[in-house]
Amino acid sequence: MEVGIIRILDPREFQMLLRLVRTLRFLQTRQVVARVKGRLRSLWLSPECFSKREVPACPGPKWREGREFLPPGPSGNSRVREALLGGEFRFLNQTHKTGWPPDWEANGPSRLWLYNLHYFDWIWPLSYEEGRVAAQDWIARHDLRKGRVGWEPYPVSLRLMNWCGFFFGRHATQIKADPGFRDLLWRSLFGQAEWLSCHLETHLLANHFLENGAALTFAETCFEGVAGERWRRMGLEILREQIPEQILPDGMHFERSPMYHCRMVYLFLLLAQTGDAEVQAQVLKPLERMLRALRRLYHPDGQIALFNDSAFGIYNDPVELLAVGEAFLKDSGLSSGDSPETPEPAVWALPDAGYYGGGSPDGKNYLICDAGPIGPDYNAGHAHGDLLSFELTFRGHRVVVDAGVYDYETGEMRQYARSTAAHNTVELEGLDQCEFWGGFRVARRAHPRDVAWTPETEGFHLEAWHDGYERLPGCPRHRRVFDWQAPGRLEVQDRIEGGENMRAVSRIHLHPDCRVEKREGLEAWVAFPGGRVRFSFQGQGCLTLKKSWYCPEFGIRIENACLSYEAVPGERQFAFELKLL
Repeated sequence: MEVGIIRILDPREFQMLLRLVRTLRFLQTRQVVARVKGRLRSLWLSPECFSKREVPACPGPKWREGREFLPPGPSGNSRVREALLGGEFRFLNQTHKTGWPPDWEANGPSRLWLYNLHYFDWIWPLSYEEGRVAAQDWIARHDLRKGRVGWEPYPVSLRLMNWCGFFFGRHATQIKADPGFRDLLWRSLFGQAEWLSCHLETHLLANHFLENGAALTFAETCFEGVAGERWRRMGLEILREQIPEQILPDGMHFERSPMYHCRMVYLFLLLAQTGDAEVQAQVLKPLERMLRALRRLYHPDGQIALFNDSAFGIYNDPVELLAVGEAFLKDSGLSSGDSPETPEPAVWALPDAGYYGGGSPDGKNYLICDAGPIGPDYNAGHAHGDLLSFELTFRGHRVVVDAGVYDYETGEMRQYARSTAAHNTVELEGLDQCEFWGGFRVARRAHPRDVAWTPETEGFHLEAWHDGYERLPGCPRHRRVFDWQAPGRLEVQDRIEGGENMRAVSRIHLHPDCRVEKREGLEAWVAFPGGRVRFSFQGQGCLTLKKSWYCPEFGIRIENACLSYEAVPGERQFAFELKLL
């Protein structure tokens, strides 16, 4: 509708504008300024002119020959090398035939898939000669131009670390005897690091910004001389500023994603392995805390809990990170005294992250509960509506699962995986705890309140409420109480405080290996590979069996069953019990 030259927004447009305002208000001034500067910089900083800058002579490597770094990502796939050399690249559970060397700007794959291609994480299974062919081809055919995926700051950051570690670490002897390629590689690395130093991701901050700083620091430690001294200053400044903020006192990464926590553990270990004393002074103590936190974030099957944006098969497995990390700390004279074989405590808490849990003496039962913030307010892009949710393993088998994350680009599944309905918690009025929209945006969000955790001999008591639904009439709140007994019993009590005639649904998502044998009234008997569990609900409502989706890996969705308890409108108190039979 238009009145004169003034256009009046219709109600839908007005609501979208309000949602945008509610999202932007959480941004830091620094992020807003960075976005404006980025737009202006693109007007005068020509990529083509930048690539013509003078490059100093190669200063020679600083690392001793034979320095070995832990390769990134899951290990153990013996066919990776053969597939790559055959022109087949597989990322995010999608295989594309790009040829060898690959087509760096292949049509068809998603943008995130192309990001993975340009990370060069996949270079590590290759021989020196094969890696040389790939890097040389990238340099020749993916030069710096506007709009090229491989020159965005995040891919540049990861590629810098992979190229330096692979060529000047693992294959230092070969590259020393190959001066022509060494000089070519140096010129490219210098240009990439300089470009990155001018395009730090201060508009995003969070894990992207920390990766930028780590990459600049790592690249500088690789070479002698002063050619990269500016990278070192910038990188260390970022590390000094960001580590106290991003690594919480309990050791968890502040985005509270077990998957990204694994990446941060890997990143700090990579920096520590450079042997640079100043860099190690920044990362060793945080790394010790991060490893301790990591030991609380995975199930008996060796895979992480799937809270927030988390999936299997993206970063190094937690057991591998713990084994390598603890061994490195022990050799460095700094060790927690734990090892991957140390028995887990009956109960544990990561109070700053908001994760609480426990297990059984034999290590086969595992519970983790989420009573923490969704992440840093200024970048909550990896958050899900899983506040006061939980995951549960009995006898070494997952029984109650989180949805995981399907991918970042498929709208419907992306929104489902983030939704409150996809998690083991209570949904009010068919709405999410947080106002999720777009791929990574969050407007109004839930905050945990009055979190109280009481450890017991073989269990714990956890109580909290959140304000995510206070935007509804009557300002309703969801309060939940967990009572866990390690031998195999969990009782959960829910209460809705405030609001009138609220429609409340409590869901329990079962692992695909589980089978509902019988459902009678408010009880259900579920068989899983390790035995049987009885689910008993209490309250005025009905229990039904619904279909849901389990997304343990990117691009994978598996149909699974969901026990859905819907309370009668206005019912304020209900509960359920899980008991291992």
